[in-house]
Amino acid sequence: MPVQEDSKGKIDISSATIATITTQAVHQCYGVVGMASKNLVNGIAQLLSRDNRRGVEVKVDGDKIVIDVYVIVEYGVRIRVVAESIQNTVKFHVEKALGLPVSAVNVYVQGLRLSEGRQ
Repeated sequence: MPVQEDSKGKIDISSATIATITTQAVHQCYGVVGMASKNLVNGIAQLLSRDNRRGVEVKVDGDKIVIDVYVIVEYGVRIRVVAESIQNTVKFHVEKALGLPVSAVNVYVQGLRLSEGRQ
């Protein structure tokens, strides 16, 4: 968890907070149909817990923030362009909200799906 200290005290930001910001940013990106789980076991666990941060893993090592995002993209879009958009959008929103640098945003495309209007 990123911690900032100054003369007024300590600020501690949880990984769950970073994951929530990330989820909101990902849903703003064109071509993203939904979030996915890293694997089947994680998917079942997250369905049972009703966690709204599904598909996001945050790793904090000192002042380094690394975010892994697992998404499902719309069939027919350029996957690389969507992934780069996710990287840029997540990095921007997290850095803007926290005032701390994000060292990496890794995007894992877990599947393709037709959007509701194209079936």
